[in-house]
Amino acid sequence: MTKTTAQPTDRAPEEIAGALLDWFDVHGRHDLPWQHPRTAYRVWVAEIMLQQTQVTTVIDYFNAFMARFPDIEALAVAPGDDVMAYWAGLGYYARARNLHAAAKAVVAEHDGEMPRTVDDLMALPGIGRSTAGAIVAQAYGDWAPILDGNAKRVIARLAAIEATPGTAAYEKPLWQLAERYTPQRRVTDYTQAIMDLGATLCTRRRPDCALCPLRDRCRAYAHGTQARIPAPRKRAKRPQRETRVLVVFDGQGRVLLEKRPPTGIWGGLWSLPEIAVDADIGDHCETRLGLAVDAAHERAPIRHGFTHFELLIHATQVQVSHTARIMDASQQWFAPDARPGVPAPIARLLDTPQKALAL
Repeated sequence: MTKTTAQPTDRAPEEIAGALLDWFDVHGRHDLPWQHPRTAYRVWVAEIMLQQTQVTTVIDYFNAFMARFPDIEALAVAPGDDVMAYWAGLGYYARARNLHAAAKAVVAEHDGEMPRTVDDLMALPGIGRSTAGAIVAQAYGDWAPILDGNAKRVIARLAAIEATPGTAAYEKPLWQLAERYTPQRRVTDYTQAIMDLGATLCTRRRPDCALCPLRDRCRAYAHGTQARIPAPRKRAKRPQRETRVLVVFDGQGRVLLEKRPPTGIWGGLWSLPEIAVDADIGDHCETRLGLAVDAAHERAPIRHGFTHFELLIHATQVQVSHTARIMDASQQWFAPDARPGVPAPIARLLDTPQKALAL
């Protein structure tokens, strides 16, 4: 006898939401720090941090950020360097710049109160439709669909949408279904539930369909196509780039850092002085930094991946004794215990014990 697989019927949205909420009551995540208390500000910061970053990584960053910037007014008036310092290591630094700019806009234009509608939220820097929906649903309990990466994956499999992610053929039906499935009741729990399901069971690789509360309603599961939905994006091989940074220490053990431009890679963060790979280090230090090199040592290079390229970072440790001639206002000496926020690969270089150089 041939075993047959039952085809899912086009169940009413209420059945899908009900099954998901029943699962959430038992297996969902109820103790995330931004849920206690669940304010619009805390939900917003968490949603921005969770873009491109997993919950386990975000929790410590979120707690530290809230301790330093407990409300939107505190964030709005904070120096940009402070904001970037508390974001350092999370990557995608435009998120932090937009968060800071949006906080200023909320204070200036909304009397410090986060807007309550999706449209008004989307008018703020860095807030897209799904993030706005999450704030409305999670913080205010008002109806709004969400479509973060986890929700997209769940709905794409439920409806067996095999179009390429990022295309209109993929995004448009997902938003239509997200609106259809989002219930009027318990919308706060529902939006958290669909994110939790995608994060814990309906994962990109090896989805645990046996435990999924929506298995009997899932067309991809019925067709055996859940492993190939969402369709993988065609990614071109990332080009390789190289640069050299100078790890310059003075006689007091301070390190020389420079402020990067406000936009672009690592925009707004402090980093090590960057030069061409084949540049003359002694000449650069003397003519551009106003420093005479007493000793230099080549560090082991490190690699760091960006979205569109991979960067090989060569590092030269430099020892100088006289520090009075620094001429660029964007450069500053920092003691080890007073270091500002720096990009993750630069932190790796600075946290590696420095080699003692003979003068």
